Amino acid sequence: MIVTDGVFSMDGDFAPLDKIRKLADQYDACIFVDESHSTGFVGQTGRGTPEYFGVEVDVINSTLGKALGGATGGYTTGRQEIIDVLRNKSRPYLFSNSMAPTIVGAGLEVFDMLTATTELRDKLHANTLRFRAGMEEAGFKLMGHPESPIAPIMLGDAKLAAEFAEEMLELGIYVIGFSFPVVPKGQARIRV
Repeated sequence: MIVTDGVFSMDGDFAPLDKIRKLADQYDACIFVDESHSTGFVGQTGRGTPEYFGVEVDVINSTLGKALGGATGGYTTGRQEIIDVLRNKSRPYLFSNSMAPTIVGAGLEVFDMLTATTELRDKLHANTLRFRAGMEEAGFKLMGHPESPIAPIMLGDAKLAAEFAEEMLELGIYVIGFSFPVVPKGQARIRV
């Protein structure tokens, strides 16, 4: 089994699922993708990196938080045999309560909304491209896939990143400065 994030949370990179699919086919392997940072954001209808790359994967794990409303909980999809194993072996599943019906209902409604229209995803996509272009034009170095809404602004110095985040908050803009050990030394950043 090949396990990967769909979009990497600190860098905004997309996993190259087209290449991973070829590798999995070559070695008769399954693909497990954590879509927590791409569900609702990536792909023509917000269905994540498998949709973006046009490939099938065997297991998708994601959250009902982030794009799907900030709620608690998450989900795993896959063949029934895989889900059965997870139900019997996963400690978080075995030792937790079921999600509240209101959370399940809200999650289902958001999936219906994603199916009905791509308007919000399209607006996010346009804003992402505009933001990235504007930041690069202003002289900032950004990381990640050019279409990724996770846009790390590279500042290098940990102290600078912390001060930058504080000053942005004073302006009413909430961003987080990340530095070592969350990211490699010398690669401190503000993650937007």
